Amino acid sequence: MSRDESEPVVPSRRERLRAETSREIKAIALRQLADGGPGAISLRGIAREMRMTPRAIYSYFPTRDDLITALISGIADSLAEALTGAGRAVPASDPAGRLMAWGGALREWALAHPESFRLFYGHPVPGYQPPEDGPVEMTARRVCRDLTGLVAAAWPKARHLQPEDTDWSDLHPDYVAKIRADLPEVPPAAAALALRVWGRMHGLVALEIDGHIHPVAANPAALHRAEMLDLVRSLGLT
Repeated sequence: MSRDESEPVVPSRRERLRAETSREIKAIALRQLADGGPGAISLRGIAREMRMTPRAIYSYFPTRDDLITALISGIADSLAEALTGAGRAVPASDPAGRLMAWGGALREWALAHPESFRLFYGHPVPGYQPPEDGPVEMTARRVCRDLTGLVAAAWPKARHLQPEDTDWSDLHPDYVAKIRADLPEVPPAAAALALRVWGRMHGLVALEIDGHIHPVAANPAALHRAEMLDLVRSLGLT
């Protein structure tokens, strides 16, 4: 008897155990990152902690680069889901609300996943070579496209913030190629402004995750919200 295609595929016990082991490996790797920085991620160290042989753990991740790529890919998907989901929960007719939702979602995600935030936005992992045009690149491109689209929606009121003579040559060719392919109607000045908006959204969050905000601010959430409100107003939005 053939299986009804509408029925969900139930993983086998072997597949469930393998998925669980893979999650545990990645969780330990993130803990290594938190304890010793990017250079501390070690497959052999993980194998010792899990009482596995190196050969066994290499059947899950043949190299450290494979493990780091899997970590970053999962992080990118989680972050993109949080940001785009928050933005799309607000009507497109409310670009100010969407930007506020983006900023709040970025901070909430970072506070909930500080090690992931550091791996994704911190210093490069020594010796790691990310694959070109992999899932991480595609997810980052989606996030970039969505944020640039939000800024472009505010562009008629925000054009005074960016010099009108801004040219595509002022931006990195890779960034230009992505924007012109995904959002061909966006002018170079708006694309440049999107980078500045991202810098403001990201800046306070990075300082808070690295422990630089708490010694000087009693209420980091209020500080971040004030920065986001000022950003929205500077774009001419309400």
